[in-house]
Amino acid sequence: MNTLTRRGVLQTAAAAGLLATAPAALSACATGGGNGDTKTAQGDKSNTNPLGVKEDAALEVVIFNGGFGEDYAKAHEAMYKERYPKAEIKHSATQEISKTLQPRFVDGSPPDMVNNSGSAQIDFNGLVSQNALTDLAPLLDAPSLDVAGKTVRETLLPGALLPGTYNGKVFALNYAYTAYGIWYDEKLLADKGWQYPKTWDEMIALCKTIKAAGIAPWTYQGKHPRYMSWPILSAAAKLAGPEVLLAIDNLEPNAWKHEAIKTAADAYSQLAVDGFILPGSEGLDHIQSQTEWSKGNAVFISCGSWLESEQKKVTPPAFRMAIAPTPSLSSGDKLPFEALRGTAGEPYIVPAKAKNANGGMELMRIMLSKKGAADFMRKTSSLTCVAGAEEGVELPPGLTSVTKALKASGDKGFNWVYNSFYRKLERNLVDAACGDLFTKRINAQQFVEACQKGADEIAKDTSITKYKRS
Repeated sequence: MNTLTRRGVLQTAAAAGLLATAPAALSACATGGGNGDTKTAQGDKSNTNPLGVKEDAALEVVIFNGGFGEDYAKAHEAMYKERYPKAEIKHSATQEISKTLQPRFVDGSPPDMVNNSGSAQIDFNGLVSQNALTDLAPLLDAPSLDVAGKTVRETLLPGALLPGTYNGKVFALNYAYTAYGIWYDEKLLADKGWQYPKTWDEMIALCKTIKAAGIAPWTYQGKHPRYMSWPILSAAAKLAGPEVLLAIDNLEPNAWKHEAIKTAADAYSQLAVDGFILPGSEGLDHIQSQTEWSKGNAVFISCGSWLESEQKKVTPPAFRMAIAPTPSLSSGDKLPFEALRGTAGEPYIVPAKAKNANGGMELMRIMLSKKGAADFMRKTSSLTCVAGAEEGVELPPGLTSVTKALKASGDKGFNWVYNSFYRKLERNLVDAACGDLFTKRINAQQFVEACQKGADEIAKDTSITKYKRS
């Protein structure tokens, strides 16, 4: 469902108690391409100002206040202020992006740059299909701020633009380069004499050993069980090749029913069936489950590489976070054990009706400089999509392991984007199916059937714009 229609805003406003306070949000739709009927601030273009930023134009930035916090954004804004000292910058941070900003998109008064992230982000399908976002081509084709002879586009890691690309146009900059895999405490395994398993049979054997030692082998983000769909899809892609992911992204008939996905779901459901999951995990949110893990109450957890930053306040000093790929399901896997899901995440957008769209893109250009990227890494313990920006930066254990894992994965890395194209499919439908699978209410066959039913619902819904990737 596109969320920027009058009906969608009425429903959201009613749920959030906004009907009495935001009447302007109910009077318009976020439609119209480019900058619509709103003029964006325009300055003179030059070699030092390739985007034509108006030097005294105000800039409004709204950041998702999640695992990365907001200090990094304030630092980037300070860099912007250095370049444009006459500009007034209004900064705010929230965990409720949709509730806070959706009415402003609808009434035509959005900020200039938004970190549209978190569980309460605004649905990208709705934003893109209703022409509410600025095409970021001018930013990507502009010269890099500090890499001589290269455009911004040429400084990015391979595949960094894929998650924000819709029918060939880039509408979102996914800034944090994220690796997804299985996390563990390197010190714990070393102290116990355990080796991270490279095959699923070895994983099950190790889980038996761990359980016998009085530790839960696994935990997971029970209130957000979609986190466990990530190793399932990763294992399936390694078993049968990335083509299974392409079919899912393109809503092909029976894509979820591919035998590789069923095999992977059957393997991971064994963790629940055999009692290898920390009791009570199904009732824990992401922070609670990850805290149990970082306390040593469980050995393995599925997550992205924001984990180290998200847990830094509660992680014991001796804990050495490390990431590993999903174990191979068979000796005939089409991708090697080292193959890892890597993708850019944490999306940033410039609204089409921003008053200072050029300034919003210029702030992104600063973020995508090596200086800006290095500062982000130091503050958040997370990589960025800027190639080579980690050089010379002292990294914590988890991020060091991520760089090693990505290097080992090389050109065998993979990703999927159905969760960007159709947020409801992952956040609601696949999420629910994972919840049922890992509480043993359904089996692997029923899991793939439930996911396919959800995908079919999306495919048949004419109100949802469809996207294809190749």
